[in-house]
Amino acid sequence: MTPLEGPDRAACVREMFGQISDRYDLMNRFMALGQDRAWRRQAVSAAALSPGGLLLDVGSGTGDIALEVLRRDSTLRVMAVDFSSQMMQVGRRRPGGQRIFWCHTDALELPFPDATFDAVTSGYLVRNVIDVRRAFEEQMRVVKPGGRVVCLETSPARRNALRPLVLFHLKVVIPMLGYLIARNRAAYMYLPKSTQAFMTPNQLAMIMESIGLKDVSYHRFMLGTMAVHTGVRPEEP
Repeated sequence: MTPLEGPDRAACVREMFGQISDRYDLMNRFMALGQDRAWRRQAVSAAALSPGGLLLDVGSGTGDIALEVLRRDSTLRVMAVDFSSQMMQVGRRRPGGQRIFWCHTDALELPFPDATFDAVTSGYLVRNVIDVRRAFEEQMRVVKPGGRVVCLETSPARRNALRPLVLFHLKVVIPMLGYLIARNRAAYMYLPKSTQAFMTPNQLAMIMESIGLKDVSYHRFMLGTMAVHTGVRPEEP
């Protein structure tokens, strides 16, 4: 993956996800050693939705978080948005995919009125957008006052005794799996590179706070390589 910026980078990322869409879910299971579903369940729990609530899942891809929400409570309604039509096509074909409202759009230009959703989630989105702050501003705009914005994202490996093991998994194991399973080593070289180049959980939390989200917190897991961030849109005065 070349170090592109701006619209060129966005187009390159969109093309990459389109190429791997058919094997995306299977690769996630292998890369995460089967733990990725548990991480998404944490994100869903952090959204704290009430029965009958309306969730927006941004960068939904094949709908992992959206489907987990519906498995947890069938009264909930989910709008899933993504800029890759191929990823959404895979999601629609999954069991339960027809119960999700799908929307092909850009995370930086959400086509919804202010204060529409009871909560907003994203999984592995903000590392791939060209403007992280803008992405969070849009999410805060469309969530109702008192609603939560939840972000599940990878984090750079910590500098500790386990760092060599983590880097080996990122730089060697994942690209190898990408070649064997998805037949696309380049796409799965992008993952470790973009993870290591991304901001720390604390830096991400500072951006969320800077746009006005309150009670921002995060929880790290998987040897510090994953984090769930949560922030709340303030109530109107």
